[in-house]
Amino acid sequence: MAFLSVIRRWHFRDGLSIREIARRTGLSRNTIRKYLRTDTVEPKFQVPDRPSKIDAFAEKLSGWLKAESRKPRKQRRTIKQIHADLVSLGFEGSYGRVAAFARRWKEERQREQNVSGRGVFVPLVFEPGEAFQFDWSEDWALIGGERIKLQVAHTKLCYSRAFIVRAYLLQTHEMLFDAHNHAFRVLGGVPRRGIYDNMRTAVDKVGRGKARQVNARFSAMASHFLFEPEFCNPAAGWEKGMVEKNVLDMRHRLFQPLPRANSLDELNVWLEQRCVALWEEIAHGAEPGSVANSWCIETPYLMTVPRAFDGFIEHTKRVSPTCLVHLERVRYSVPASFANRPVSVRVYPDRIVVVAEGQAICEHKRIIERHHGQGHTVYDWRHYLAVIQRKPGALRNGAPFADMPDGFRQLQRHLLGKPGGDREMVEILALVLHHDEQAVLAAVEMALEAGVPTKTHILNLLHRLIDGKPGTVPPVRAPQALVLGKEPQANVERYDTLRADKEVRHAS
Repeated sequence: MAFLSVIRRWHFRDGLSIREIARRTGLSRNTIRKYLRTDTVEPKFQVPDRPSKIDAFAEKLSGWLKAESRKPRKQRRTIKQIHADLVSLGFEGSYGRVAAFARRWKEERQREQNVSGRGVFVPLVFEPGEAFQFDWSEDWALIGGERIKLQVAHTKLCYSRAFIVRAYLLQTHEMLFDAHNHAFRVLGGVPRRGIYDNMRTAVDKVGRGKARQVNARFSAMASHFLFEPEFCNPAAGWEKGMVEKNVLDMRHRLFQPLPRANSLDELNVWLEQRCVALWEEIAHGAEPGSVANSWCIETPYLMTVPRAFDGFIEHTKRVSPTCLVHLERVRYSVPASFANRPVSVRVYPDRIVVVAEGQAICEHKRIIERHHGQGHTVYDWRHYLAVIQRKPGALRNGAPFADMPDGFRQLQRHLLGKPGGDREMVEILALVLHHDEQAVLAAVEMALEAGVPTKTHILNLLHRLIDGKPGTVPPVRAPQALVLGKEPQANVERYDTLRADKEVRHAS
């Protein structure tokens, strides 16, 4: 095109003849005349129609691409997978031809739907306290020196654009409920509407149009906080574009470079503090001032935050003969009196609570097993005290008793070497069922220091600890010989006085 422009300037502006232009360029005079006669400055070249190896598979490939576009993003086949499927059908072309065909198909589809190949949207305006948007993302962090993939919950107010980010290991119901509890606490209130995509923890079934079969536990949470949930159309993320943009922004602001923390709780504390600090730094854009200024305006319009939603997920489990319940490849101990019986396991983000007969019988810190394998076993040695009272020999190699405090372990090593030491150790441990564990442990440590680790001496020390001041043993100063200050006297005349009184009735 630049060469054609030079020819036109030489002829029409400088007045050079066609012969002179032909001498300078080396082109034929007929070619120069053709260039000068054209009505445009952009030359058009006829592209020959060459057959392509993909032509025979074009209809099949178009159908596949159309079917994939209707699926959720994470369930779509990649172009490499589609190319491999075409090869299995006899396609001999390269991956590049399939990728180029897919790009052209996508561009044509976009042009059919909107103008200039890009989406056309309507700007949205929200009133203070009207709505919030929620979404999940996947990011990474260094926790305890290990690189761990996290499921990050993003909650953003639509008017003020104040946001809060919280990280979890899973995208399950209990994590979702906990994220809402913390989000409303930090944001200072609850908006009237919540905008979500069709996540499985909220929607059991997507119907036609806006019809949704909402999960029962999610509905309970929405009813608790008094907001109305609203769900986007499938594969229409732009309907909650504010929180979608927040996912991209926070990935650069918070997770690049990878944040470091000793635990997940420490990371969440840092994320909360950093988000609140960013409210001051980020300009609102549509309103004057920062996000924090708009948040101060919106706060009075938010509904008051009620008590935290008890967001547990309940499972019915049967306790094994070894007093264990299984959950997510992890085994947790239960009091021996509930062995071989059904119980309810309430799962929270950070703990599990075992419930039976309407009461919580035990609680454990939750362990999320990230690697496949046999899993962990979490014991509480107190749960097995009733068993070893019947089977004291199980104390010697019992796995639950490996986690006892050091004082009990030292006493066990001392007593198990003596005849009848198993039974005596079991009787000492059974004191925990009736007395404070720390008091029993203190009595055991004092007996070990005194060099008299026997059951009788430990009982003596324990009762003196309970009767005296906590943590101290009152000294007992007894004389060498005990002498009664007043001798007791038998008074048999009392019986005669009782017999003389006839009006008094006595128990017979």
